Amino acid sequence: MKKEIAMILSEVNGVFRNMAEDATDSLVKSLQANQRIFITGEGRSGFMAKAFGMRLMHLGLGVYVVGETITPSIAKGDLIIAISGSGSTKSVISAAAKGREIGCTVFAITTNDQSELARVSHEVLVIPAATKNRLSHETKSVQPLSSLFDQCVHVLCDAVCLDYSRTESISHELAYAKHSNME
Repeated sequence: MKKEIAMILSEVNGVFRNMAEDATDSLVKSLQANQRIFITGEGRSGFMAKAFGMRLMHLGLGVYVVGETITPSIAKGDLIIAISGSGSTKSVISAAAKGREIGCTVFAITTNDQSELARVSHEVLVIPAATKNRLSHETKSVQPLSSLFDQCVHVLCDAVCLDYSRTESISHELAYAKHSNME
């Protein structure tokens, strides 16, 4: 098992070495704008989106997951964060396009800056990791499907949260006070 873990960590590190140093700056600034945040993704990318949304909530932000029954309607000025490795997931593109039409800022996290999702977004954060499509611009991976992209999304979003918490002076104790106590 240590060999497989080392391979995965090596792949994740390789992806982050290929990203620009300031790749997440715009996303952190978008979070600081204090608007409502809507997060969308499908499959494992959707799970990463939900994990990101949960941590943003712990940091005191007003965040909703697209598709949940208690998610309100979007409005002009809201932020939509759309996660899709391929950038071709129809439901994610649809949510992003609807948000743009209404006047939301749309921020995509994807591997493909030429994708349909990228075209309907205002900002695109490219994670150059392998997806299920194994396109030529993607980093190679020994892992199945979009595992490398999803792992990198999770780490990157946690890094964004760490940066945000430090910038806004949100301590562990403040975040923990927002953690569920209904367990």
